[in-house]
Amino acid sequence: MIVIGVGIARPPPAQLKLQICCALSKQGDRFLRSLVVTSPNHDLHRLLRKFVSSSSKNVAITTLSHLLSPTTTATHPRLSSFALPLYLVITEASWFDWNPKLVADLIALLHKQQRFDEAGTLVAETVSKLSPRKRDLCSFYCHLIDSQSKHKLREGVFESYAQLKQLLLSGSSSAYLKRRGYESMIKAMCEVGLPFEAEEMMEEMRGVGLKPSKFEFRCLVYGYGKIGLFGEMKRIVDQVEGEGFPPDTIISNMVLSSFGAHKELAEMCCWLQKMKASGIAISIRTYNSVLNSCPKLNLMLRDMKNMPLSLEELAEDLSGDERSLVLHLVDASSISVMEWKASELKLDLHGMHLCSAYLIMLQWFDELGSKCDYELPNEIRVVCGSGKHSAVRGKSPVKDLVKKMIVQMKCPLRNDDKNIGCFVAKGNVLKEWMMQYHMKPANLSS
Repeated sequence: MIVIGVGIARPPPAQLKLQICCALSKQGDRFLRSLVVTSPNHDLHRLLRKFVSSSSKNVAITTLSHLLSPTTTATHPRLSSFALPLYLVITEASWFDWNPKLVADLIALLHKQQRFDEAGTLVAETVSKLSPRKRDLCSFYCHLIDSQSKHKLREGVFESYAQLKQLLLSGSSSAYLKRRGYESMIKAMCEVGLPFEAEEMMEEMRGVGLKPSKFEFRCLVYGYGKIGLFGEMKRIVDQVEGEGFPPDTIISNMVLSSFGAHKELAEMCCWLQKMKASGIAISIRTYNSVLNSCPKLNLMLRDMKNMPLSLEELAEDLSGDERSLVLHLVDASSISVMEWKASELKLDLHGMHLCSAYLIMLQWFDELGSKCDYELPNEIRVVCGSGKHSAVRGKSPVKDLVKKMIVQMKCPLRNDDKNIGCFVAKGNVLKEWMMQYHMKPANLSS
């Protein structure tokens, strides 16, 4: 059984333009927002020291990680410029433990900002610290390659790999270190849009006696699909099966996401049919990948005033490949939208994007309609996010969607007094409402 949950991010108000990602704490959120409006003449070092001294280790490191993320760099470059000063203040804290991955993320960001001298200093310090421990030094370069690829720094990726390869060739290196190095480089090549080079590296990997794992093949599927080379992508999928790896949901989701990014809806329909024929289960990511690619459905949910409130109405409003995609998901038998216990019936929407949560809600009501002849549990609960992971903290678009749906349907679900991220109703009350509105299973056909 899959328990499905909510938490979608959307862009913040235009006047702030600060996109919060990761599980940022309230304290870190407030601090970053204060940095956005900090005057250039303000004593930045004092502000940073005050934040670190009043924060726990977890809050400080999570906040720094947010500043280092490619998302922050792309959406708010001025904010990411505070990463190095914050890192230097954190290193002065009594609880600080040196972390090579954190340093690698910082070096990649400095490369992105073209602050090469500062990045070089950090690299030299790290190499000096780790040089007696070859395994740890290799791990650092793998982290660095990964971080650089996320920032799309091709040149940096190649430079770091040259250092890593030289390290692996200087004396005996374990199969583990070699595999770790190839994994990092193949993934990075695909991330920066060079899947052909990544495939050549996979053949090189075979040449040193290492058999590629499913991880490398997944990277190639993603790499070719991302740039629209679908023939090559399908060839790699065939290779996966030829190597003895059974087809799985992860690779299928990568294929669907690639087709969706290029608006190849007919190809997505065919792939969903293949998944069903092969017995590949669909997942939350399957829903997200498919429904995010449906233009009319996304347009409906921008307004929400005239959105269909049943599966039948939705099927009537959609057409062509978009309608077929929705029907494929509705007809899929490998995903359950309910968690049924003797005392409680729960729908948990965490992880669902807006269109996915909408369709799951319609499926949930439809399935509840089929159970009207049975006694429902005492409590019915729809779990929505409180907005902790949203772009605007405390503002959950999925919760807003659910609220609008139940208001328009005059459904007796109400905000839970104990949990602002939940809607609850008594079983008998909901059953009476459903029988009143004749909510029976939808009779859909493709």
